[in-house]
Amino acid sequence: MVNLVFLSLTLFISIFPATSTFAGHQKGFLQCFQTMLGVDNTTSGVIFTKTSSSYEPILESSIRNARFLNSSAPKPNLIVTPHSLFHIQVALFCSKKSGLQVRIRSGGHDYEGLSYVSHSHIPFLIIDLVNLRSITINMDEETAWVQSGATVGELYYAIAKKSKVHGFPAGSCSTIGIGGHLSGGGFGTIFRKYGLGSDNVIDAQIIDVNGKILNRTLMGEDLFWAIRGGGGSSFGVITAWKIKLVPVPSKVTTFDVSRTLDQGATTLFHKWQTIAPKLPKELFLHTVVGVTNSASQEGGKTVVVSFSGLYLGTPENLLTLMQNSFAELGLRRDNFTEMTWIQSVLHYAGFSIDESLEILLRRNHSPPSFKAKSDYVKEPIPLRGLEGLWKMLLLDNSPLLILTPYGGIMSEISESETPFPHRKGNLYGIQYMVNFASNEDAPKHIDWIRRLYAYMTPYVSKFPRRAYLNYRDLDLGANQGKPWYEKAKSWGLKYFNCNFERLALVKARVDPGNFFRDEQSIPPL
Repeated sequence: MVNLVFLSLTLFISIFPATSTFAGHQKGFLQCFQTMLGVDNTTSGVIFTKTSSSYEPILESSIRNARFLNSSAPKPNLIVTPHSLFHIQVALFCSKKSGLQVRIRSGGHDYEGLSYVSHSHIPFLIIDLVNLRSITINMDEETAWVQSGATVGELYYAIAKKSKVHGFPAGSCSTIGIGGHLSGGGFGTIFRKYGLGSDNVIDAQIIDVNGKILNRTLMGEDLFWAIRGGGGSSFGVITAWKIKLVPVPSKVTTFDVSRTLDQGATTLFHKWQTIAPKLPKELFLHTVVGVTNSASQEGGKTVVVSFSGLYLGTPENLLTLMQNSFAELGLRRDNFTEMTWIQSVLHYAGFSIDESLEILLRRNHSPPSFKAKSDYVKEPIPLRGLEGLWKMLLLDNSPLLILTPYGGIMSEISESETPFPHRKGNLYGIQYMVNFASNEDAPKHIDWIRRLYAYMTPYVSKFPRRAYLNYRDLDLGANQGKPWYEKAKSWGLKYFNCNFERLALVKARVDPGNFFRDEQSIPPL
């Protein structure tokens, strides 16, 4: 089937020269696409222009940052929602022929909107993989093939329908698209035990710049290495992933406790920094830091630190573990809730554990407007640094810090095993986020989070200062006036450290013309 599809594409390319003879980008693309499919009406439900009544709903359906819903955000000339791999092959060929850049979208959670916005203001189209979302689970092999348009929630739902003692180490937000999540790494509540989502990928299907459909064997180990953490949209259209399922207990244990500054949050957090990464890999203990109202504090606000744990074991064992390692938190048996692993998925996604699992299939929600940044911490932040951090947080109304402990199996995997380099030596990662009610408020909140990021400089990783690719941050690429490759290094080393050059070499081999590109794509070396 694959060879026949590729043969038909090759024959068409030999008949029609690569140089576009069409008057405009959009007209050229549409005529090319319709010609290749043979019958004009076969494009119905596949291609949407700006004049289509479905254009705006489809465009907005996967936008997860309302900052890019405003009218000034550059919009694609066309949206392609392929129903088959052949549709993607044709879209790639016709976009090259008509001079349209391509953006690839699975779930739309990319923080800077790069899968549906072109900040360089050039004509572009979206290949939206929303219709390619099948999930096929093989319980004999304990594996699954997942198409890139499926969400994390749909994957968790499909696994739960097959087994109560299997899971997958992906993220907690159920509407994340599998395609972007796995190609950037993908961590969640059991990654200290089993590694990243991308660490558990054992095969993949990609359509390259020439329209060839490749699996792991055909693409080779270098490209397979690159797409598991290096950002798949730099190398082709990844249409499916074969993943390995992981065992989970029939029951797990969770807890959530919060402490304000008056309740000793600073001392507790200071100790958390050294304890959380050293805990057994079965325990995930992260913290979320925000601001809450307080009548006793000047300004009527105080910092609150929430300690949230997921343990792959019983409440009794967890109680003993916490009393021995973190007695200061004062946990008791009644702080713990025993549940199934899939109920813990609901819990960390923000749903009731008694909710129907069908809620994991829900895709649409009202997205916030936000800006985010990331860091990695290798040495505990001293008390004076934390006190300054709290003061910074109190300067904004809606700050949020999510601090994720590393250690466990993450310290046992080589930094070069995949492009994701943040392994041994990291105590925890930080996601900084600020939400704002309207885009008119964006400048002051973005200015604040940049000042917060600057304040944290002495306390985080250095040479390079590390960042997580899936928390995309265009501030990292603000190195104007330099050649493209040198400019790319300014963010590439932060995301990938020493793996950046290898990624650029792979890019040069598989896409030397840099067809698959965006504002932070891998450049060919």
